[in-house]
Amino acid sequence: MANAFLKSTRLRLVFEILTDGMDKPVYKNKTFNNIHRDATAAELYQAAQAIGSLSEYPIWAIERNDSFDIDA
Repeated sequence: MANAFLKSTRLRLVFEILTDGMDKPVYKNKTFNNIHRDATAAELYQAAQAIGSLSEYPIWAIERNDSFDIDA
């Protein structure tokens, strides 16, 4: 049976920079590596809000990206 082992966690913030002439939003991403693997969703949300408060642009999305190693 295969097993999955959590290798790393990243936090990705998506900021809405502006809307172009066609009223389509333009986004910019900022990714933070080496996030503690045991961090809860609430802790990541709180960290993202703190980081977002330093930006002049509003946060559009907060994403957690986990990477796994799979062994047999």
